[in-house]
Amino acid sequence: MVRLSVNVNKIATLRNARGSNVPDLLQVVRDIESFGAEGITIHPRPDQRHIRYQDARDLKKIVRTELNIEGNPIPEFLDLVLDVHPDQVTLVPDAPDAITSNAGWDTITHSSFLKEVISRCQKAGIRTSIFIDPDPEMIRGALHTGTDRVELYTEAYAREYSANRVAAVKKYTEAARTAHEIGLGLNAGHDLSLENISLKTKLNKNNIKSTN
Repeated sequence: MVRLSVNVNKIATLRNARGSNVPDLLQVVRDIESFGAEGITIHPRPDQRHIRYQDARDLKKIVRTELNIEGNPIPEFLDLVLDVHPDQVTLVPDAPDAITSNAGWDTITHSSFLKEVISRCQKAGIRTSIFIDPDPEMIRGALHTGTDRVELYTEAYAREYSANRVAAVKKYTEAARTAHEIGLGLNAGHDLSLENISLKTKLNKNNIKSTN
């Protein structure tokens, strides 16, 4: 079953740019859930240029679906996650000055580090996910970290979608199969839109089987 978690970072960006509480992040989140979203995702960064650490604490009190907090597991981020106790933490290897996430984890090189972080979160009862490129080797490496899920980094899919949507999804389908075969849960995200997440419907109309 496909479930939609909405990233509300840009709502916070608009609010911060105005220097007030307009738009009201908490009210927007309430509205998004009422419209049918099945989760809320936030990605607080060290400079707090959009989602602030306090936002994470405030959202924990009002989110009624599923709260997913993404971020690079630096000490300050881990302290926040363990304090807020979201439903899920997604570990992302982005640099502090990154405009947006731009790569997945090398789960082989960073296996020991990821194991340690994941163990801490799981001991606190928080489900874990690793942000990862659609590479079967990296997915198999993720299994050895003890993570519950992987999140496929979908920027390449979104970029290539308009040219050839069948080709664009191919490596993600293969990656999803690998994750399924080894027993890892699967998420996907980055630059997804109303247009490019309608792939399943468009493919089925052409009698081409798609895989979630």
